[in-house]
Amino acid sequence: MAAIEVVSVHPAADRALADQILAIQKSAYAVEARLIGDDRIPLLHESVDDLCAAQVLWIVARADDAILGAAAWSDSEIDRLVVAPPAHRQGIGRTLVTGMLDSIAGQRVQVATGRDNAPARRLYESFGFVHTEDQEVLTGLWLARYELVR
Repeated sequence: MAAIEVVSVHPAADRALADQILAIQKSAYAVEARLIGDDRIPLLHESVDDLCAAQVLWIVARADDAILGAAAWSDSEIDRLVVAPPAHRQGIGRTLVTGMLDSIAGQRVQVATGRDNAPARRLYESFGFVHTEDQEVLTGLWLARYELVR
């Protein structure tokens, strides 16, 4: 694989890019839905218009002009982290989290993931995120909330 490049992007200004990110997002959250046994993950059902309207900052990881993953955040909260399933376990998620942490101002960073999404939980914990609570956001749909104090 070619070198991975992380760049800031603006999906609202580039519909083709937004479509690419949305396709990765849907495939990544489909994997999480299988892991947690629940497909009611809101971002799994987001439209391209919803994605473009999100008030977040974006970065993508790409190699050879192919987008391998994307991440978004606002203020001190990671909003989403998605990696194309064929690129799982290749350091893309770690690279994107590093890029977000380098860009997020402040001392505390928050993130949530599916309570039963062990790979995502291990990733955040490897950065020093500490589990703060489990939250039932819909009946039977649980999130694990994390915080990193720097």
